[in-house]
Amino acid sequence: MKTSSLAVAAFCNPLMDVLSYVNDKFLAEWGAKPGTMNLVDVKQADEIMRRISAGRAEPRVLPGGSGANTARGFAWLNRDSSLPPSIFFGAVGDDDLGRRYREGLERAGVRSGLADKAERTGFSVVAVTPDGERTMFTHLGACRLFSAGDVDFSLVAEARVLHLTGYMWDTDNQRLTAERAAEEAARSIAVVSLDLADPFVVTRYRDRFVEWIPGRVNLLFGNREEFALLCGTQESDKAILARAAEFAPLVIMKVGARGAYLVEGGRTELVPGFSVAARDTTGAGDSFAGAFLFSYLRGRPPAVCARDGNRLASAVVAVEGCDYAAVAEAGFTVEAE
Repeated sequence: MKTSSLAVAAFCNPLMDVLSYVNDKFLAEWGAKPGTMNLVDVKQADEIMRRISAGRAEPRVLPGGSGANTARGFAWLNRDSSLPPSIFFGAVGDDDLGRRYREGLERAGVRSGLADKAERTGFSVVAVTPDGERTMFTHLGACRLFSAGDVDFSLVAEARVLHLTGYMWDTDNQRLTAERAAEEAARSIAVVSLDLADPFVVTRYRDRFVEWIPGRVNLLFGNREEFALLCGTQESDKAILARAAEFAPLVIMKVGARGAYLVEGGRTELVPGFSVAARDTTGAGDSFAGAFLFSYLRGRPPAVCARDGNRLASAVVAVEGCDYAAVAEAGFTVEAE
């Protein structure tokens, strides 16, 4: 693996997460499927926020967004600086929320590649139901204005891993930026990692993903539903994984509490998960990717990387929000290997 000054360069939507607990009726009223990300306009987002705030004096607010959660998880595991730092690229508004987001990212140990836009910073109302499942109502705001002109691609070339998420395909300018970043990473012999991110993302962009991913992505992350949609089959895990193997050299399919499947070189392996009482699933998959990449860059075998991903994901679902400080307070430690 190449020597560089950056470990991971992550691209995604920088969103402030506003966490609140709701009942199943609340989701039904908004026509939202549990566990999904739903794009809403600013009027809808403000109305949802108004309603959830009425039941809680001050909803919990944390820097979020899938790729940023992954970068923060990587940085938290890397707090002894055994590896180079990570950097996160995206666009925020030139407003108080954007400044708070930037400060939170840097406090977490992630270098900022954020661009300021004359638009409101994006935010996601994260509605958590009694079973711990999270459903997101997201207003992208400034995120949608992110473009190639906002990126110093020499920094992408410095990274060992480029980590993208499917959310980057939601606008043409973001998609083109992600695709150019992948080209830069390929030229610099970096590993390209893609998290499919959300079933609705895969549904929207399946044809483009089917065409673009093979030959460009080295590590492909997703959950079972996302891979089933990508592969065009709702059959057994085995059938889904057989098709998924055609997309990338290493496929990582998360299956919740059961753990994660790995497919590499014609071999399939289930790496068992860890049993915990789930409080909030926000950021679980993102944390899995952060821990996986941290172990991967330390030269550990994929099964060990998946085990570490399972461990951090299980710790995150046991706390409120994707909050690594709360994970530390709960006693989570990184195992020596």
